[in-house]
Amino acid sequence: MSRNDQNIEIAKLQKEIISRLGITQDNAIFNFKQKNDLERFDLVTINPKHEQSFLFHTVHGTDKVDALKKMLQYISEHYSKESSMTIQWIKIGDNKLHTSYFRAKNMYEALDKFYYERDMNQYKIFSITLNPVS
Repeated sequence: MSRNDQNIEIAKLQKEIISRLGITQDNAIFNFKQKNDLERFDLVTINPKHEQSFLFHTVHGTDKVDALKKMLQYISEHYSKESSMTIQWIKIGDNKLHTSYFRAKNMYEALDKFYYERDMNQYKIFSITLNPVS
């Protein structure tokens, strides 16, 4: 695959991911990191209400195209099967209580997604709730 073809495929896959999640391009960050012949892909979403970013999910692939395809597979096959959780929190120094929603295997994974690239000492968690299954 030529470099140009690969870039086109990457753009198409990113557009598909955004479409399946029902978010806008402005609310998604595609964070790629190369490590030991693998491409790590962290999909980060931004909540437009309080403008905070959170980890959506991480996958590893042989290259960016492979990682994006794995993210699409996760969204299609696994995302809706994970538990829905609500975290209520404030940023230290702020008095506004925020509510954020996550899909995760357990509350520890939800907290990992919440604290992704954050200083834990800057936030106070008030509650983590497992949401009822509908």
